[in-house]
Amino acid sequence: MLLSLLPFYPLISFLLIIFFKKQLSWLQTSVLSVGAMLLCTITSLVLLNALNSAPDGVITSHLWRWFSLNNGDSFASVNFAFYLDALSAVMICVVSGVGFLIHLFAAAYMKNDENFGRFMAYMNLFIVAMLILVLADNLVLLYLGWEGVGLCSFLLIGFWYQEKANVLAARKAFIVTRIGDTSMAIGLFMLFNSLGSVNILEVSDLATAQWQIGNNDAYWICLLLLGGAVGKSAQLPLQTWLPDAMAGPTPVSALIHAATMVTAGVYLIARMNALFILSPEVMNYVAWVGASTLLLAGAASLVQSDIKRVLAYSTMSQIGYMMLALGAGAWSAGIFHLMTHAFFKALLFLTAGAVIYALHHQQNIFKMGGVLKRLPFESGLFIIGLICLMALPGTSGFFSKEAIIAQLWSSPTAGQALWWCAILGALLTSIYSCRLFFIAFLGKERFSHQVENSSSKLLKIALLTLACLSLVGGFMAPELGQVFALNSSDIIPGKDPSWLHTVAIATPFIGIGFSWFYFKAYRGTDLQVFTKAEKNSSDNPVSSFCLSGLGFDRLYSILLIKPFVFIARLNRRDVVDQTLMSVTWYVGLWRDVLVFSQNGFIRWYAAAFALGLVFFIGGWIL
Repeated sequence: MLLSLLPFYPLISFLLIIFFKKQLSWLQTSVLSVGAMLLCTITSLVLLNALNSAPDGVITSHLWRWFSLNNGDSFASVNFAFYLDALSAVMICVVSGVGFLIHLFAAAYMKNDENFGRFMAYMNLFIVAMLILVLADNLVLLYLGWEGVGLCSFLLIGFWYQEKANVLAARKAFIVTRIGDTSMAIGLFMLFNSLGSVNILEVSDLATAQWQIGNNDAYWICLLLLGGAVGKSAQLPLQTWLPDAMAGPTPVSALIHAATMVTAGVYLIARMNALFILSPEVMNYVAWVGASTLLLAGAASLVQSDIKRVLAYSTMSQIGYMMLALGAGAWSAGIFHLMTHAFFKALLFLTAGAVIYALHHQQNIFKMGGVLKRLPFESGLFIIGLICLMALPGTSGFFSKEAIIAQLWSSPTAGQALWWCAILGALLTSIYSCRLFFIAFLGKERFSHQVENSSSKLLKIALLTLACLSLVGGFMAPELGQVFALNSSDIIPGKDPSWLHTVAIATPFIGIGFSWFYFKAYRGTDLQVFTKAEKNSSDNPVSSFCLSGLGFDRLYSILLIKPFVFIARLNRRDVVDQTLMSVTWYVGLWRDVLVFSQNGFIRWYAAAFALGLVFFIGGWIL
């Protein structure tokens, strides 16, 4: 019963706020939206505890029969039903727990916005879609939640639609993710056509029983599902939408683009692990996609000037680690990093939002400086988020990232090259994290206006809770052995060189040491250093190339957007439309002829009858 109620708490809150938002005060709206998330969090924890004593470690809830699919000789039922195991339990705890803290933060952060009710309603609707996605017991229901989070992402990125840049960012996110969604939909059609079922457990069992490793159907289906995952999780080559999505309010960046929605692709691959095991080639593709993305995002982060864009590229990089883990067969490690990343990245985004708010919406790190002295509380929490991001020993990021790196070397679908990619990614992470901290938080103040400190207890409670979770999250590693027990990878422990672990631990410290000397000018007080550095970012070809995300937007503009615009302009009068309009002209012409002939004069009718009779007789004689 509790399981079936979980998505309905935020759904009811969404409906009440949408229909009565003009009559609700800020307090009433906050109580409805944040209260629904609190109920979700409590229910998730109760379900997590009940899962330990549940038979087979599974809890199910069947709400109603949705529809049936015809598969030739039989019908496959598609139910509106939920399925909770260890994997989905981790996801609902992350979605509801972190979502509750972000809602708490948003209630204070967005208090003075004139559309506060609409914003909180959209946030609740997003939680509904995300919970349906991770609890669905069949792929059709999962796809419903998948499209739901895409819709909510569009609405929230473009929430401040009065500015054109925000609308363009929302449209870009919607279109780019639709490419991946189309790929996923085709993969689901092929899966149903091959196996005759859309139930996730049945599909896994049927695929394992009917297909051998290397099966051609499994290859294409997994490749198409990977297309859906890279779109939603902002991985190569569909990663271009995420940095622009930072146009939305900061709580949106924390909830959707750091902790939950962008991990949907990771969840999809982990949930369908039985299929991916049957296609080692695609698993290798997953690993290389993750490794390529984490390196690209790391390089782009090194030159960004917007604090939220630095964190956005960092998100792409960390999801790259998760994809790398899944491709290597380190399923549990990938989900573990998903959980810890949700903690410390939400902390980083929300703390950055608090800093931006205090500096009167200034997001350029070159125009900050001295934040550590002026905002010690926010700066201290930001430091906690950064050390977790850099994976320093003892932090949650250390435990989860090391769990991934430790399984790469001996993995049959990863190997030594990808291990070195992960190490290089860790080095880049520590360097761009230090650069961000040195420029924005140390040195002399480079802003002239008064700092606006927030005294809201809601902000501080949310930030402090996330900081605690970021520090201790490494000791809450989820037990996922039962979920992946039948599909464990072929990683052989004990075959790795002894120096691998030492190098992995030392890498972040090497990056910190390098940054301390390389960015020493940024710790000074000479304002010309920052002016010159910001100018070099746009003038230097390499920096400009990295600043633009390694030129993917420009490449897509040349290959796709400009040809489409050219064809649209060439076909401005629209050939298809003109063809349809010619049909209406033809019908209209005959209508005019008939109207002219029906004039009410008997002589005209008699003459027409006689003329018609002559033509009829003549035709009959001929």
